[in-house]
Amino acid sequence: MKVTEKHNQRIANMVFADVYPHYVTKAEKKGRSKAELHEVITWLTGFNDDDIEKLIETRVTFESFFKAATLNPNAHLIKGVICGYRIEEIDNRLTRQTRYLDKLVDELARGRKMEKILRQP
Repeated sequence: MKVTEKHNQRIANMVFADVYPHYVTKAEKKGRSKAELHEVITWLTGFNDDDIEKLIETRVTFESFFKAATLNPNAHLIKGVICGYRIEEIDNRLTRQTRYLDKLVDELARGRKMEKILRQP
């Protein structure tokens, strides 16, 4: 599936606080904790729990969210298909980063071991 500019703009303008509850629900429905979700977000972005709460309170867009993030140097190891898109083929940086987060949340909800999710040897 080809990512369009319209799709990229929609993702850039999405508010993290609006998507975050869906991440929590997805993880908790499958027996994972909010703390584990935060561990995944922290690994990818460098944000700690206080940062995450502040980003939710200030209702930042994904564009601002990832602009403020320090992406993990191993994020490029996140591969596969999420939401119908092959992550490694997405050429828009922000859309790819957002799909990284989606993929990590999906792996968490599927019961993958944390060391595998966090791309540790």
